[in-house]
Amino acid sequence: MMLQHPGQVSASEVSASAIVPCLSPPGSLVFEDFANLTPFVKEELRFAIQNKHLCHRMSSALESVTVSSRPLEMSVTKAQVAPEEDERKKRRRERNKIAAAKCRNKKKEKTECLQKESEKLESVNAELKAQIEELKHEKQHLIYMLNLHRPTCIVRAQNGRTPEDERNLFIQQIKEGTLQS
Repeated sequence: MMLQHPGQVSASEVSASAIVPCLSPPGSLVFEDFANLTPFVKEELRFAIQNKHLCHRMSSALESVTVSSRPLEMSVTKAQVAPEEDERKKRRRERNKIAAAKCRNKKKEKTECLQKESEKLESVNAELKAQIEELKHEKQHLIYMLNLHRPTCIVRAQNGRTPEDERNLFIQQIKEGTLQS
């Protein structure tokens, strides 16, 4: 046997249309009828009962609320704290904005400095490449002049070398990279 509160009705006396309005025809259901319902309908019934209990608790809680001067004082304190908090947030945002601007400017200056240095190094590189080409042309010109001079060279004739010996020696020195003046 179940104990009941004097104002409550048993599950067998509850009207199905009072709990779930979509059930038709309206009528009384006994406890055994609830056992044959689908899980979805059972869940709806549980939800409806929980909502009734919550509504009953809220209404009784609202009746027991008393008005005091304490919450009013708290709202005044919060109102006083809120401007200070807002002012602190504004200052922090302003400092952050200034720091972000400085950071962006620093980054921009660094990028410009690196760009200038890169351009300077590229121009130096181009000048050095041009100088290398100029030195290669000068080397070829000097080799050509040396080859023109060899057949008429008096020093070579005094050493007893033939033009063929001189040419072979010259080619060997070029290959070894030890061309002597």
